[in-house]
Amino acid sequence: MSLPATLQRQHLELVFKGLDTYADVTLNGTAILHTDNMFREWRAEAKPQLKAGVNRLAIHFRSPLKEVAGLPKKYGYHLFAINDEQAMGIAGDGAEGPVLSPYTRKAPYHYGWDWGPRFITSGIWQPVQLEAWDAAKLTDFHVVQRQLSAQAAELSLVVAYEGAAAASGPATLVLETTGPDGQPGPRLEQAVTLQPGRHEVAADLHLDNPKRWYPAGYGAQPLYTFQAHLAQNGQPVDDARTRTGLRTLALRREKDQYGKSFEFVVNGIPIFAKGVNWIPADIFETRVTNPRYHKLLQAARDCNMNMVRVWGGGIYENQYFYDTCDEMGLLVWQDFLFACSFYPGDEAFNANVRAELTYQVRRLRDHPSIAIWVGNNENEVAWQHWGVPEKMGSHKLEVWSNYLKLYRDLIPTVLKNEDPVRPYWSSSPSSDFEDMAGSQTTGDMHYWDVWGGTAPLSDYEKQVPRFMSEYGFQSFPELKSVAQFTVPADHDIASPVMKEHQRSAVGNPRLQDYLLRDYKEPKDFASFLYVSQVLQAQAIKLSAEHLRRSRPRTMGSMYWQLDDCWGVASWSSIDYYGRWKALQYYAKRFYSPVLVSPHEEGENVRIYVVSDRTSALPASLRVRLLDLGGKVLFKQAAQLQIEPLTSKVYLDIPKATLLKGRNAKRVVLSCELTAGGQTLSTTTHYFALPKEMALPQAAVTATWQPATDSTYQVTLKSKTLAREVWLSLREGEGFFEDNFFDLLPGETKTLTFKSEGATSLAELRKRLVVRTLADAF
Repeated sequence: MSLPATLQRQHLELVFKGLDTYADVTLNGTAILHTDNMFREWRAEAKPQLKAGVNRLAIHFRSPLKEVAGLPKKYGYHLFAINDEQAMGIAGDGAEGPVLSPYTRKAPYHYGWDWGPRFITSGIWQPVQLEAWDAAKLTDFHVVQRQLSAQAAELSLVVAYEGAAAASGPATLVLETTGPDGQPGPRLEQAVTLQPGRHEVAADLHLDNPKRWYPAGYGAQPLYTFQAHLAQNGQPVDDARTRTGLRTLALRREKDQYGKSFEFVVNGIPIFAKGVNWIPADIFETRVTNPRYHKLLQAARDCNMNMVRVWGGGIYENQYFYDTCDEMGLLVWQDFLFACSFYPGDEAFNANVRAELTYQVRRLRDHPSIAIWVGNNENEVAWQHWGVPEKMGSHKLEVWSNYLKLYRDLIPTVLKNEDPVRPYWSSSPSSDFEDMAGSQTTGDMHYWDVWGGTAPLSDYEKQVPRFMSEYGFQSFPELKSVAQFTVPADHDIASPVMKEHQRSAVGNPRLQDYLLRDYKEPKDFASFLYVSQVLQAQAIKLSAEHLRRSRPRTMGSMYWQLDDCWGVASWSSIDYYGRWKALQYYAKRFYSPVLVSPHEEGENVRIYVVSDRTSALPASLRVRLLDLGGKVLFKQAAQLQIEPLTSKVYLDIPKATLLKGRNAKRVVLSCELTAGGQTLSTTTHYFALPKEMALPQAAVTATWQPATDSTYQVTLKSKTLAREVWLSLREGEGFFEDNFFDLLPGETKTLTFKSEGATSLAELRKRLVVRTLADAF
């Protein structure tokens, strides 16, 4: 490292945005820093050590395991961390080796999870910078929203600066506003007297007719940019910039006929959260590029989602991630990084956590997308339902006291100082101690009796929580993705490679068990992968539509999970290689802004329409019963006035009317909702399990037409019912805008395909593969 005239500056600071985790930093042979937290920014004064010419900066990392190996003995007991236990195959009592992850402020998923391998990394994972300054530097700049309406916004622009030891004298702070349209807004100028140490300066700003920020589906996402310029004696001292959206947001928790509500209200509108859980997009964080972030988040937005939960076992994501959520209108449920574990409570540990949280909250608080801070993932429910008190034995009171100290004292105190307006929730799931965690009457729920507890899929419909923040079902990636970590000899789910890429101890047998409850035995390995995706999509559709029909009692659905961190069988809807599973396509339909959802209740089929629109909508509903060859056996139409922000039954049809004298295994119910010539929502409903139906071998024809240089349209048609139509290419890559849909007999469906490389119509015709459910058996 060589330096120019920068050496003449009064202060030279080396800034480490992220070191993983235990590191000793030397500059030209002199120790300048020791680190012990992956999630903190670290700074070291470097001026005394820097010299003209070549400088040597060295970072020596120490083993995260060896560093804390003696702490269980020091504390006198082993802390609980279920991911450590499962990854190492131990009972958690220390007999086979100590659980060590809770003692280190490092990404919990590095120690292994039931969808990811155990790689306990060390290294530089965020940028390293050299900052030079003289009299003062701006250390923080954020916007406090004091009042907001359609007519006016009253804001405080808060600037923090650090003055050098000799800092003194008058200075000028200029604050500039740029509107969402790029036009300059109000400009403020304020006199400041520089002083040594850290100080804050606040200036009030008024905006007329502000443009308000809304979640996706409810309005636009206008963003204001604010800049701060500090000058002294006419010379610039430092600059800072921040960007935010103006909105009101509250977590409404009011007593009602069902218990106590749990709903987000943005700009006065109650939002049904349609979302997904997010895990780190790679086991090695530095491999995740901004385009990859954008592609994954765009997929969530394109599938009508409005919320992403950043799960507490991963990392605080980078600035680009949150900027993109701001721009796309994706609300962020932000866990602090504590998951399925219990942590030390000594002052050194808590001081480290306090510094971490202060840094991260200051870094993220201006993002309008962040809707809520949450203390941890599943620690409260672990204490209540996973036998943790028994594992802790005579130390359980101390461990529980440490829990309360962290989540009910330390974190709320940091938030009171740094971000007092945004909601805080101590754990997920939690009832805020009004009931047991996972209650159906208050708080949020994680539901895992289906999959985790082998309950039938129908049990999804027995859960009517106030907010469902986790539920999920596994599947495998498609064969193209599996081929990226296997050779053909591995193509058996019992092969060592396939078992290694299934991190859940019960995963493969459980998936087979669930599959055979509803489907016949797939004929080969590729068909098994395909049917596993169909099963997953159908399972999550069953739950998601039930949760949406349960509005306003239930006001949130976030399935587990959007993405993967490596090639693996998991609960994701997009695999590690970026390919959409059936579930991702299904999500686009079951999270549609206006949803038609038929449901068997007793002796009737009730046709629900769920609307997230904020205004009434005239629409046409068409319901038909067809046999597998396309003959219409029953039809009914209705003109509707769909009420805003509701779930409501608009048709109630006796099953006897539909099925009398007919074979329930040979019919399909079709529901279509249209408005102004546009299709709002379509779905099919069956009265028998797939394995009970004699599905015809559908001959689906495909006709291609060019649209642009890389975009094509393909029109599909079948004489008989084609269930779960999946379009793919034998060679090459591209994206079909829809997939895993049912094609009704005699009807056509036209969709768009975007190629990722140069191709031709002739090549596409040769490479296209059309699969249906009947082909899998």
